[in-house]
Amino acid sequence: MSGTISSGRKAGPEVTRRRGARGWVVAGVVAVVIAAGVIVAAATGAFKGSGSAGPGAAGTAYRTSVATVKRQTLTSQSSLSGTLADSGSYTIVNQATGTVTTLPAVGKTVRQGGVLYQVSGTPVVLLYGNVPDYRDMSEGLTGADVRELNKALIALGYTTRADVLAAGLGMGYFSAATATAWEDYQTALGVTVPSATVTLGQVAFLPTAAKISAWETGITPGTAAAPGTALMTATSPVPQVTINLDPSLETEIKAGDKVGIDLPEGGATTGVVTQVSKVASTNTAGVTSVPVYVALDHPKVARDLSSAPVTVTVTTGSVPNALVVPVAALMARTGGYDVEVTGPGGHHLVRVQVGLFDDAAGMVQVTGSLTPGQHVVVPAL
Repeated sequence: MSGTISSGRKAGPEVTRRRGARGWVVAGVVAVVIAAGVIVAAATGAFKGSGSAGPGAAGTAYRTSVATVKRQTLTSQSSLSGTLADSGSYTIVNQATGTVTTLPAVGKTVRQGGVLYQVSGTPVVLLYGNVPDYRDMSEGLTGADVRELNKALIALGYTTRADVLAAGLGMGYFSAATATAWEDYQTALGVTVPSATVTLGQVAFLPTAAKISAWETGITPGTAAAPGTALMTATSPVPQVTINLDPSLETEIKAGDKVGIDLPEGGATTGVVTQVSKVASTNTAGVTSVPVYVALDHPKVARDLSSAPVTVTVTTGSVPNALVVPVAALMARTGGYDVEVTGPGGHHLVRVQVGLFDDAAGMVQVTGSLTPGQHVVVPAL
């Protein structure tokens, strides 16, 4: 699904502005119809006066109403279609040798410090980190994997940052405090003979908690476990929204943008754009898009949703004290736009220049010979 987004740039007469799925459409056809009504009215000298909706110019069947010119802070917002699903996708690879004795149930979420599975009765635990387990770790060793181990043992409460750093060699050093914490952790897991060495295969480092998706084909309790064997797939239990954005709109949204998210069945929350992919992708239908990822500010509101369609409202700009009229009041003219002003003195056209559009509210910033409180003609709803 590709999103449509308002740029906030000044638009020429040929530009068509479109609201999201929850509103009406303002297209060039409307402008043409309005323009046609004005031309007829000009030819006959007949304009309908201000007030309630009624037949349009020259008694045509086209019905109009009025809107008030206002000054306000105008925010440019656009609605994009997205999909809410679990973020991250992982393959859990075994590095231990023996026999798989237990596996987690599909759908179970394993968090830091929890047991992912067992090999020959020995628990393999999940710790958070991006560097995979690839070697034995013992006192005196240094590296990024040791740093992950120390951070995990601190987070689980088996040691402190001060104790780990007491040796003066940094968080990436396997100290005596690390060894003691690892032994205490094994004891808590029920290991009868804890070791000061973290043997390859005893831990699995993943960036987040793991929600088990499926066991790999042929993997069951009793299967021989060999280093390098993929045992199961998992996702992060943290939901995120993915937007497949039209590449032409890529510059209109960036990491850090705050968004509103309309959830299925009337729910709503907020979020922030975490990544705009630098690489476009093409689906099987031949549609090219740029993946955009949004993290939810309150993930718990979406914990029971999976692969759910959502609407994301993106704020792309803001103008304080802007003179605004409904987008529907604009009439396309050569070189710009007019609005039809109505009042006690009758009707007249005023040339305006357009600025920021708020597609979600159907309003547009204008400059020209207008003042707040005047009334402009719009199509009757």
